[in-house]
Amino acid sequence: MEGPKSPLQLQPPKYGKLITVLSIDGGGIRGVIPGTILNFLESELQKLDGEDARIADYFDVIAGTSTGGLVTAMLTAPNENNRPVFAAKDIKDFYLEQCPKIFPQVNTPFPNTTKLIKALTGPKYDGKYLHSLVKEKLGSTRLNQTLTNIAIPTFDIKRLQPTIFSSYEVYFCFPVLDYGVFGFSF
Repeated sequence: MEGPKSPLQLQPPKYGKLITVLSIDGGGIRGVIPGTILNFLESELQKLDGEDARIADYFDVIAGTSTGGLVTAMLTAPNENNRPVFAAKDIKDFYLEQCPKIFPQVNTPFPNTTKLIKALTGPKYDGKYLHSLVKEKLGSTRLNQTLTNIAIPTFDIKRLQPTIFSSYEVYFCFPVLDYGVFGFSF
């Protein structure tokens, strides 16, 4: 018995029968770490295949949660030439420059109590600066436009359920990135 059909057909694997998956973890400012590793990987791929080689060219699926979702969007969103808006080498500098505004630190006399109250009352960061930054950098890019298949797991705090933004089954064209990537409500 066949399962439900996706509105989009899956692309065949880029390399034979193997499906290549890049998974990028979250962790806020720690996005600098996968950014550094991906920069190294992309530079090695460029030594083999030329300076235009990008991470999105080598993976059938790129997935990331939280800040890994941001990196996923950066690596797969197309520019006007249908190439990634960001090269992997841009990610580390992006994080170093933008993270103090994306993840502002608030000093309080009782930090543990403040963390507990924030955990019970909503997201750690409001995401307003991130949202405006993403709009500026990625414009109105949609999931169905990414350069390779992506999956961005998140948590809908209004519905209290996990949600996965995926280019596999795009029934609605969500923006590539929205507050949901960091666990904010939609």
